[in-house]
Amino acid sequence: MLTAGTQAPDFTTTDQDGKPVKLSDYKGKKVVLYFYPKDQTPGCTAEACNLRDNYKLLQKQGYEVLGVSTDSEKSHQKFIAKEKLPFRLLADVDKTVHNKYGTWVEKSMYGRKYMGTARITYIINEQGLIDEVIEKVDTKNHADQILKGSGTSAVKPVKKSPAKKKAAPKKKAAKKQK
Repeated sequence: MLTAGTQAPDFTTTDQDGKPVKLSDYKGKKVVLYFYPKDQTPGCTAEACNLRDNYKLLQKQGYEVLGVSTDSEKSHQKFIAKEKLPFRLLADVDKTVHNKYGTWVEKSMYGRKYMGTARITYIINEQGLIDEVIEKVDTKNHADQILKGSGTSAVKPVKKSPAKKKAAPKKKAAKKQK
């Protein structure tokens, strides 16, 4: 994994529309480069929606947001459409970007070891240097983690889906005693 103060490795990959994306094209801008395991899974959706809900605030602070996973362009298109995401998602199917950033790692679940994406966010400054590495991502409050140093406190938490209200049980009318 890379550390703060080091040069962010340049890369070229494609976004959800198949358009090429180079990190060096963002020189002069601050970039939130967030790696996440899989489109449309609970934690990844919470993280993406928190960034979506705070996107204008992030942009106001000068940040561009790029999400990276090993999912395909088509999968990213569906995720963006379903969640109305306003930022680009990068398809790193061959794991080139993951390998440059040290986010393709061995994981373990229920004693089974497998390779997967580490949920890590890199905050990259205007000169292309890594300012911060967020290893313990709080998916529901990720924008707050990113903006904590900017003095911004108007971050919105993840919006929950409206819960279905159960109809209140009808009370039986009490019989009047004669």
